[in-house]
Amino acid sequence: MRRPALPPGRHVPGIATAPRPMLGAVHDPTMSTEVSLVNHTPDAPARPGRRHLLAGLGALPGAAVLGAGAAHAAPAPAKGKGKGKGKGKGGNRKGDFRLGVENLLDPERLEVLRGKAVGLITNPTGTDSALRSTIDILVDAQEQGGFTLTALYGPEHGVRGAEPAGGYVEDYIDATTGLPVRSLYGKTQKPTPEMLADIDVLVFDIQDIGARFYTYIWTLYYAMQAAGENGKSFVVLDRPNPLGPEAEGFVLEPELASFVGLREIPQTHGLTVGELARYFAGEFLEDAAPELHVVPMTGYDPEDPLAAELPWVLPSPNIPTAETAVVYAGTGLIESLNVSEGRGTTTPFLWFGAPFIGEEQIAAIIARLRGADLPGVLYRPMFATPTASKHEGEFCGGVQIHITDTAAYEPVRTGIHVIAALLYEVEEVDWREGEKCRTEADVCWIDRTSGTKRTRAMLEDGEDPEAIVAAWRKEARRFTATTQPYRLY
Repeated sequence: MRRPALPPGRHVPGIATAPRPMLGAVHDPTMSTEVSLVNHTPDAPARPGRRHLLAGLGALPGAAVLGAGAAHAAPAPAKGKGKGKGKGKGGNRKGDFRLGVENLLDPERLEVLRGKAVGLITNPTGTDSALRSTIDILVDAQEQGGFTLTALYGPEHGVRGAEPAGGYVEDYIDATTGLPVRSLYGKTQKPTPEMLADIDVLVFDIQDIGARFYTYIWTLYYAMQAAGENGKSFVVLDRPNPLGPEAEGFVLEPELASFVGLREIPQTHGLTVGELARYFAGEFLEDAAPELHVVPMTGYDPEDPLAAELPWVLPSPNIPTAETAVVYAGTGLIESLNVSEGRGTTTPFLWFGAPFIGEEQIAAIIARLRGADLPGVLYRPMFATPTASKHEGEFCGGVQIHITDTAAYEPVRTGIHVIAALLYEVEEVDWREGEKCRTEADVCWIDRTSGTKRTRAMLEDGEDPEAIVAAWRKEARRFTATTQPYRLY
C-alpha cells in the first residue's frame, strides 16, 4: 500500500521501532494467604474474541458480594434475552444483579468491616441502583455493621466530582457528613502513613471506564500499595468494565510510566476494577499486597455490561454519556495533538477539530476514515467553538463520530485511524509539544497515552494505521492470557 505523503519534518528516524520485549513470566496466581482470591479459576477458558460493548445509554451496573473474610463465587449470569449485547445468549435483565454496596449490606457480608475504622475512596459514581451515595449508605450502616466510617478519600475530580481534569484537589471537611476528605490528587497521589493512621480498612467504590490512561485505576493501585505497606486491609466493590473483556493497544513500556499509566497493561485492559485489583496484587504487589477482599458482581455478564437500565452517572466531567465512555479509550489519544478533542463542547471525545481545519480537510479526513471500513461508526462534518481547553473561543472545523454498533466498535483501532487521518491530511496538525517532540530522547504525550514510542515513530514514518494495530495485537492477546487466573466472570 502506498504511504500517504507527510508534511515536511515529520520523519523521525532516530526512534527505535524494534519489537517490544515479551512480558515477563506469569507469576504464580496463588497469592499470599492474606489475599482473598474470589472465584479463583486458573483453568478458565479464553474469553470470546468478539467484543460485546454497551447496550444503550444507562448507568453501569456494578454489583459484588463480599464474603466475611472468605472467597465467594459470583453466581452465573441469568439466562434470557437481555437488552444489551448478550443477543439472547445469557444477557442480563434488569434486577438480575445487585450493586456491590447493596450486597455489602447483607449481614454476613458486613462482617468484613465489623470492628474496623473504615476509609472510603469514592466519587459520584459510588451509588446504589437508586443513585443513593455509597457515602450515605455506609454512614447509615455503621450501627448494623459494627464499624465506623472515619475518612473519605478523593481521586482526580474529587469525592463530589466537581474538579476539572488535572485540577488540584484539596483536603477539606465534608459538609454533609463532617468527615475529613483526603485528597489523592493533590500533594500526593499515594496515601501517606499519616493519611491512613486512623483507619483499618480502605474500601474502593469508583466506576472505571476501561482505559489505561483513566486515572482512577492508578488511584486504586497506589491505595492498594499503601494499604499493604501500612498493614491495612482493602475491599473493592466491583463494577463492570464498559468496554467488555477484550484488551487493545500496546502494553505500557515501564520507562514511560506516569499517573496515566503506572504499570504494564494495554491501552484497554478488559478487566473490571475487582479483577484489576486481583491482577495488581498477584503480578505487581506481591511483596506489598494488602489483605484483599474483592466484591464480585452477581448476575453479571462481561459481554453485556450495560444490560441493566440504570441512570448514567458521570465518572468525570468530560464523560457525560455512556457513548463517550465507549470512544474515550481511542479518541482520548487526540489529547496528544494540537487539535481539540472536544473539551469545552457538548460532545467531548465524540468531536475533534481546530481553527485550521477547513471543509476541504474535513472531507479528506472523512474519506480516509470511511476508506478504512471501521466497524460500528459513522462520521459527519461539524463546526464548533470550544468554551474551554484547546482552541477556546475559536471557531473550529472538525468531525463528529457517531457510534452505530457498540458491539462492533473498536475504540483503540478507531482512535489510531483518527490520529493518522489528522496527521496525514492536515498540514498544520502536529503533536501538541511541536518541535520539542522530534527525537527518541523526548517523551511526548502520545508516548504516555499509547504506552510506547513506537506509535509516534510509525505515524511519523507514514505507516498505515493497520500496521500499528497489527503491532499490538499479539501483546494484547498475551496480556489477556496472563489475566485469566484473575478473572471473575
